[in-house]
Amino acid sequence: MTVFRLKQLASTSAHAAADVIGWNYDRAEVIADGVVHAIGVLFGIVAATVLVVLAALYASTLDIVGVSIYVAGLLSMLVLSATYNLLPVSPAKWLLRRFDHSAIYLLIAATYTPFILELKDSAFALVLLAGVWCVAILGIVLKLCCPGRFDRVSVGIYLAMGWSGVMLYDAVVKALPALAMGFVLAGGVLYSLGVIFHAWRRLRFQNAIWHGFVLAGAACHYTAVLDLVLS
Repeated sequence: MTVFRLKQLASTSAHAAADVIGWNYDRAEVIADGVVHAIGVLFGIVAATVLVVLAALYASTLDIVGVSIYVAGLLSMLVLSATYNLLPVSPAKWLLRRFDHSAIYLLIAATYTPFILELKDSAFALVLLAGVWCVAILGIVLKLCCPGRFDRVSVGIYLAMGWSGVMLYDAVVKALPALAMGFVLAGGVLYSLGVIFHAWRRLRFQNAIWHGFVLAGAACHYTAVLDLVLS
């Protein structure tokens, strides 16, 4: 096979990936989204380091485990999202899309972990945590093995997973500091509002706005975890 033919096949694959992804953002939109992601990754690394150090100094062993899982989920989401969204359209971008969407499941389950571990005396809370992780693992498998399918269903699952903790509202209110509880709810609201912009494809800078809401929601949940560690 000639070099020309290989290049032609690569070009065809890239265009096919672009059609599937629907990547039609102009230069200004890409730059804006890049700035949002750069801020997210930079502050995410710094914030995660601070949280792990504080947990090691002030938290129990169980809390350190919960915080470590949360930090791993948060950084995975931030790094994978930045890599996927800033990479030029190509077959590699289509592959990264699977991991980017999978990381959302990981982040939701990881965010639940430190909070539900505070409810260790509640059997129902631990069952819910196990259920959230099972759904997350199933969602990750589907995203990796069936790319491009069930995307709309996945958004619904993300929201259902995120708000499933409402079933523990009474127990959580008693166990968590008031400030942490407030930031947990605020983060959930911001994530949910961001879905509106995620679906609003015709809006210019839609992708940057959506990711801005994601960062704001993540910042709220980070503050809640931080308050949990320091309380």
